[in-house]
This record gives sequence, structure tokens and C-alpha cells, in this order.
Amino acid sequence: MKRRALGRSGISVSEIGLGTMTFGSTLDEPAAQKTLDKAFDAGVDFIDVAEIYPVPPEPKWAGVSEEICGRWMSGRPRDSVVVATKVAGPSDGWFRAPVRSGKTALDRHSIGRAVEGSLRRLDTDYIDLYQVHWPDPATPIEDTLEALDRLIDEGKVRAVGCSNENTYGLMKNLWTADRLGTARYQTIQNNFSLLSRRFEDELADACRREQVSLLPYSPLAGGVLSGKYQGGAWPPNARFSYYREYDRRTQRMTQRFVNERTLASTERLSALAADCGMSPVTFSIAWTLTRDFVGSTLIGVSRIEQLDEHLAAADAAIPDDILAACDEIWKEIRYPME
Repeated sequence: MKRRALGRSGISVSEIGLGTMTFGSTLDEPAAQKTLDKAFDAGVDFIDVAEIYPVPPEPKWAGVSEEICGRWMSGRPRDSVVVATKVAGPSDGWFRAPVRSGKTALDRHSIGRAVEGSLRRLDTDYIDLYQVHWPDPATPIEDTLEALDRLIDEGKVRAVGCSNENTYGLMKNLWTADRLGTARYQTIQNNFSLLSRRFEDELADACRREQVSLLPYSPLAGGVLSGKYQGGAWPPNARFSYYREYDRRTQRMTQRFVNERTLASTERLSALAADCGMSPVTFSIAWTLTRDFVGSTLIGVSRIEQLDEHLAAADAAIPDDILAACDEIWKEIRYPME
């Protein structure tokens, strides 16, 4: 498994990381532990969690994914694993508990309480990468950055990052950190896949110039690129099968990812994968690793049997002509003919 740097932090991680938002919901603890074992044995040493995981979000489940990972890490040398988690910002209803919609959630007090909870659930005395899960427009950027900087000074956190941020938000935070002399974001965790390449419009260039690493999540576009939604299928327990019934935001997201254009594009991308001798899953993850601004691509599974196809991406190579064909397909998704 190749390794890549996380920004300027000095931390290097496996180029494939394991996302854990299914741990405690779709995957019970024994299955999650086996998944962690298998990924670790394959060279994956980067684990991404969040205080609100697992998803689907239920108040009684919040923090369970961290607890599962904490129990797994307790059997290994702490420095053999790079663990990332997130502090939740405000939401519009997609993530409900424990996020407090409409209230400040990235102020000094809230961050201080959140990190103590994550440290306790992870059963560790430090977090390698602590990320802001969502922007918080109700809290001054200065307050958030100073709170995160204090955690680094206290030895509770090694590096910090953001998630679900846009170009303005990333650059405003980096500029403010430089002005204040605080820790700056080393990573940005955003949705990025063959069906969702908007990151390349502006954010990619900002990341290159500022040495910020993208941690792509949902490299299979919520499972669409696996082919599971082809032919009008809505598999039980699949992400968008759930989201289309959940609330307005997730219904809109479902329509954005599962529609006539994306399904047609998935069929074409699957054909390209076959030309490379790869499954659509392996091909889609391997494609993200061709981007020079990517630090570690975060995979996620609902069954341990799915892991082999995901991990195979680390050894996959995509020819230049196939990459060019992917670019043409994206242009048709992004700029459909009228």
C-alpha cells in the first residue's frame, strides 16, 4: 500500500483509508472488527470516524462508531494507526442528533467538549487528524481556529482539517490561520467521484497551491458507480434507497446522484472498467488515486465481502486514453446538451 502526505502536517497515511459510518448500524461490532482487521492486514492504517457516526443517524447510535474503533485500536500499538475524527457543525436536518441545528457548534466550548468525548470513546490520549465536519457560519472563524490550535498545543490533536467546505471557506480559513498564527487546515474531506467532480473546478487548484490534501469520501458516488441502482433498482438498505425516504435534503441528494444521466454514465464507465480488466468498484476508487491533490481516498463497506474490490484499487493502473474517456463522460454530466 503506497503512502501519501496529509498536507504539510508531516503525517503520512495509506493512500486508501477506511471510512466507518456503517460501523454500529449496517455492520455490527463483530463484522466491523473483522473489516478493520482485514483492511489493516492489507496495509490500510488510516481510519476515519466522526462523533455522529454511524449513519443512518439515530440519537442512541451517536458515537458508537468511535467506540468500536477504540476497542479495536486498544489491541494495537497506538502509533500503528492514524485515526481521524470529526466535530459536528450545525445542520439543516440531515444529521439530527447530537447536532444542534441553528446554534453555534464550532465555538471553543463546544469543540472542547466534543474532543473530550471523542478521546474517551476512541480510548486514546490523542487524535491524529481532527476535522470540522461542516462549516459553522454562526461562529467566528477566529474562535474555531483558536480552539483547534489549543488542542494541538495540549497534545490532544496532531493536525486539523475541514470537511464539506467550498473554495471561499477553505481560503478564508487558511488566510485567517496565517494571520493569527494558528494551526491551519491540512486536509479537506469532500464528496469526490467520477460522477461528482465539481471539486476540480476551483478547489483542486487551491489545494495544490496551499498544500492541502483532499480526502475524498463517497468515491463510488454513494454506491451508484457499483451499478446497484441500474435498471431502476432500489436495493434494500442501500444509501439512496434510505435517503429518498428520509427528508428533503437527502431526497434532493438522491435525485442528484441517481438520475437518467448518471445511470447512463455509470453504464459507460463500467464498460471502461471492463476494458481495464477491473470491476466498476475497483476502477472508480483507482481513478480518484490518479488525482495529484488526493491524500487518501476513504472507502466504506456494508459487508466485509465488499472489501476486496475496494482494496484492489491500490494496485490498479488506468491508461491515459481511459482517463481521457472518463473526462469526456464527466463533461456530458456537467454540461448536458440542451
